[in-house]
Amino acid sequence: MTSLARVLEEFGSTLLELVCGELTQREIGGVVIYDPLDEPEVPADALVLGVGLHEDLAGFVTRLGERGALGLVVRAPVTPDADLLAAAEKSGTAVLAFARGASWNHLAGMLRTLSGEGDPYGASGQARSGDLFAVANAIAALLDAPVTIEDRNSRLLAFSSRQDEADPSRVQTILSRQVPVHYTRILEERGVFQAIYRSERPVFVAPLPESGELPRAAIAVRAGDEILGTIWVVVPEPLDEQRGESLYEASKLVAMHLVWQRADADSERRMRADLLSAALGGGPENREAARRLGLRDEPAIVMALTVAPAAAETPAQVGAERKRLADAFAMHLTAAHPRSVTALIGDVAYGVLPLDRGGAEERATLIAGEFLARVGSRLRPLIGVGRLARDGSALTRSRSSAEQALRVLRAGVLDRQVALLDEVHIEALLLELSDLIPQADLPSGPVARIAAYDREHQANLMETLRAWLDAFGDVALASTAMFVHPNTFRYRLRRAASVGGIDLGDPDARLATMIQLRLMAIRAAGRNS
Repeated sequence: MTSLARVLEEFGSTLLELVCGELTQREIGGVVIYDPLDEPEVPADALVLGVGLHEDLAGFVTRLGERGALGLVVRAPVTPDADLLAAAEKSGTAVLAFARGASWNHLAGMLRTLSGEGDPYGASGQARSGDLFAVANAIAALLDAPVTIEDRNSRLLAFSSRQDEADPSRVQTILSRQVPVHYTRILEERGVFQAIYRSERPVFVAPLPESGELPRAAIAVRAGDEILGTIWVVVPEPLDEQRGESLYEASKLVAMHLVWQRADADSERRMRADLLSAALGGGPENREAARRLGLRDEPAIVMALTVAPAAAETPAQVGAERKRLADAFAMHLTAAHPRSVTALIGDVAYGVLPLDRGGAEERATLIAGEFLARVGSRLRPLIGVGRLARDGSALTRSRSSAEQALRVLRAGVLDRQVALLDEVHIEALLLELSDLIPQADLPSGPVARIAAYDREHQANLMETLRAWLDAFGDVALASTAMFVHPNTFRYRLRRAASVGGIDLGDPDARLATMIQLRLMAIRAAGRNS
């Protein structure tokens, strides 16, 4: 873990500023996002992110001090009054201001990166991924200039201190964790990225007077032939040979960090998927798995997300999009409830969302719909919403109902992307019944004879029979649906009964016919989806 003093040292005044209180060297015991409607547990020596917190800061700092919190981060600007100063001093809880325009999600992510557990080097001597900010500061000290480390898509991974010496574009990059689009576009138009990727040595990027940007030196971070990212240094002139060699050697260390960071992320995903699979699978280990995931024995709903098949996409493209959607789904559910858990298991992303019992299923369906409305995807995301699990032991049943609802959506039976099992219960039962009937046995009996007659004579007796059954025998309603005269409809209906040998007055015969027609429609929808 890391200390509060180091957090401020690494992030500098660009993101965080000490308002009042003392910065200690004690290790941060955890990062907690404060929710006034559902106060989270605050571990000892926690750093609390007070999203939307502005009133009665002194009283809140006092309560945090009683629970042993190290610090509170609130949105700037914050002007400390006498009460806040006294509360911070008495409680031992420091108050920090978080720059306007920066994202709380990004801050939480950077704190998590900065607080990698253990020594920055493992037993094998390989660099761990949790200390990339220290690497950025080391490079900055070596070159005597502010440094940023970015990925291949110009997203900020880490930055050094002294960013106040840079230009507005760099400050905006720190706040938004992404290089401004206008600056990236200029670099692309000038061929800067191509030059950086072609060269193994630092490339000098001339200043941009029209936008007030300072000159930079940049070098690609490589793992073999793969470009992992770039290192950018604000310098007034091209690096000399010695400093250029230093940046080249530093890029190798950064590459090692990024490779290990990727491996750590994949390992964490696999572990979370294994734990969630055990928690949802039942058995003696599900309670322990749920506990390790931070799930409480409380009402919750399981949601299942996947994407509809796409013939134009390769398996690799579908897999990458599925992974991206799973990450976005995890963030969306975390915003809905801080104790939610999400993991990609096979081709389905499962989310466990704690909710109160009153209207929980409707609330979960609304949250799923909001996610689909916000997320952009070239594929068609589908979400099945399970029934409410009253406690942890019922999560398995909630998962099963979510999978049943998702299966209906995947079958293409309904033109919708979100479904609660109770809303598609009939379709789910028909799909299960379809599994029991071999493909060659559907249709059979009277329905098969009518289908054969239609194929041979180019007739539509099947549609006539289906319309009559759907209208519960109301000829006027059924004939209107088929746009034919009632007398014509009656003639076709009698002809269908004669060809198929069906007694339409027999309720069992009507039920058997209706089920076959429904199953045929479901299988046709599955072939076309």
